[in-house]
Amino acid sequence: MALALALEFPLEIVSADAFTVYRGLDIGTAKPSPQERAVAPHHLLDVVDVTGSFDVAQFVTLAEDAIAGVLARGRTPLVVGGTGFYLAALTRGLPLTPPGDPAVRAQVEEELAARGLDALLADVQALNPAEAARLERNPRRVVRALEIHRSTGRFPGEFGRRQPRFQYDVTAFTRPPAELEARMHARVLEMFGRGWAREAAWLAAQVDPESTPRPTVWQALGYREALAVARGHLSTEAAAAQVTLATRQYAKRQLTFTRTQLRAPALSPDEAARHLRGVLAD
Repeated sequence: MALALALEFPLEIVSADAFTVYRGLDIGTAKPSPQERAVAPHHLLDVVDVTGSFDVAQFVTLAEDAIAGVLARGRTPLVVGGTGFYLAALTRGLPLTPPGDPAVRAQVEEELAARGLDALLADVQALNPAEAARLERNPRRVVRALEIHRSTGRFPGEFGRRQPRFQYDVTAFTRPPAELEARMHARVLEMFGRGWAREAAWLAAQVDPESTPRPTVWQALGYREALAVARGHLSTEAAAAQVTLATRQYAKRQLTFTRTQLRAPALSPDEAARHLRGVLAD
């Protein structure tokens, strides 16, 4: 949809995906191809090596700078992507949460592996039900929340936010569940066909997936299953089924997030395209 709109309007695309920022993660993140990037300028792709670190504060800084540049050129920035934490920080302001403690984070990561996500979420729920709901079963955010709480006695959501630099018109859309799942499965199979397993094996050679705390790059959806295919532990068909299921679950969380946190109802693709054309034409 973004590329189609770019053929009609003078816009530039700002990616709001937590993993397309990494160089080398191309297939498994469905990163736009060079041909797609030629349709319109893209920002926040390939900005850090997989061995480097990247967080929401870096994202907001780079995204706001990119948006300012697009506006200065007299064009329209279109922020595209589904990483809820990044979108919330961009549209509602960067959280004023203090830096974490790597030692505490490692301890929480070990607890996650030993006790499971539900147990850690129950710990948060007992202390702050609103914070538990805000985390939306995202393991990375649950670990972060408990890390900050154990270090400061407060959860990330209790620190407030700074004012965002820009205001946004938020548009979300989806498709009927059966159609959505079929598209997900077809895309996952296509990604395996393009060499996703080889990409995951390359990533494992750069960053140990079993190191503690768990590397951020290995939290990207599907890479562990792709690595299992590369190592002969899973068939492509079995891995694709697992990744499709995880993607479907993630899509449900995305829709909940856009509705409850971004206050954007899920439109149909046609409705979303009409709305965006109206916004871009103004």
